[in-house]
Amino acid sequence: MRKKTPKTPEIPLANDQCPSKEPAGAADFRSHLPEVVAQMVATCNSHTCFEHIAAEPLPSRSQAVAILKTCRELIFPGYFGNKGIDRINLEYRIGLEISGLFNCLAEEIANAIRHECTRHGQICQHCEEAGQEKAFLFLERLPQLRQRLASDVQAAYQGDPAAAGFDEIIFSYPGLHAITIYRIANELYRLEVPILPRIMTEHAHSITGIDIHPGAQIGESFFIDHGTGVVIGQTAVLGKRVKLYQGVTLGALAFRRDEAGELERHTKRHPTLEDDVTVYAGSTILGGETIVGARSVIGGNIWLTHSVPPDTKVVLNPPELVYKKS
Repeated sequence: MRKKTPKTPEIPLANDQCPSKEPAGAADFRSHLPEVVAQMVATCNSHTCFEHIAAEPLPSRSQAVAILKTCRELIFPGYFGNKGIDRINLEYRIGLEISGLFNCLAEEIANAIRHECTRHGQICQHCEEAGQEKAFLFLERLPQLRQRLASDVQAAYQGDPAAAGFDEIIFSYPGLHAITIYRIANELYRLEVPILPRIMTEHAHSITGIDIHPGAQIGESFFIDHGTGVVIGQTAVLGKRVKLYQGVTLGALAFRRDEAGELERHTKRHPTLEDDVTVYAGSTILGGETIVGARSVIGGNIWLTHSVPPDTKVVLNPPELVYKKS
């Protein structure tokens, strides 16, 4: 007897399967989208919200990050994007990187200067020339920048017994990454390039959790151990061989205001740490007149708003611990 071929069972449509036709309500919603567009345009025309329409181009955040990437490759050749570099092609590869960096940096600096002129209602007549000049001055400082960052790598190795070697620090330490970006941005800040340095340090903040204002003054052989949550304000001054642990804040006290009620932006608001100071995790040091003297040690979880003489150790009294059986 011939066997019957079993029928293929019908597979029911899944409940979440999209129907072939647009839902009846979708047309109604779409018909009201022009109203949303009109309201958004109205906010742009009302001058109560921020916009940057029909204005000179701003510096590009993506280009700022690309500039940092190229600088990092030049400062630590062979470690990152320019792998395969050797003694034979060294001059060619560095020359190629420097040439491209000059063009990109000059353009972004010009955009930053032009925007600053526009913001203050000034006519920018020499933005392109200024961009090229400041880009060249920055490139002239790269050899010195390499030396300073080499001292930071040395400080990390000498300050962290867990470091297996210099390569590990350069490849993986977020503290060194943040310091590298800070030192690049600080050179541009000292050249009075607007906007761009802050874009760079906030990029570092977003990827490392370390917030260093590009205007801070930081000496050589600087080490941030672990790093997450470190904040260093604009007018902070740090000497040589300073070491900070995670969660340290070098901040301001109450912000002063002028007679018109506006913030005073050009006063020293953040503390000074002299040479060889160590600040342990979770400590907060505030105030522009606060000076931590050389070789002092600030213990963990300290709140400090007054100066400390050199060779001083500041610690909390041990807390009273209560042990209970569960």
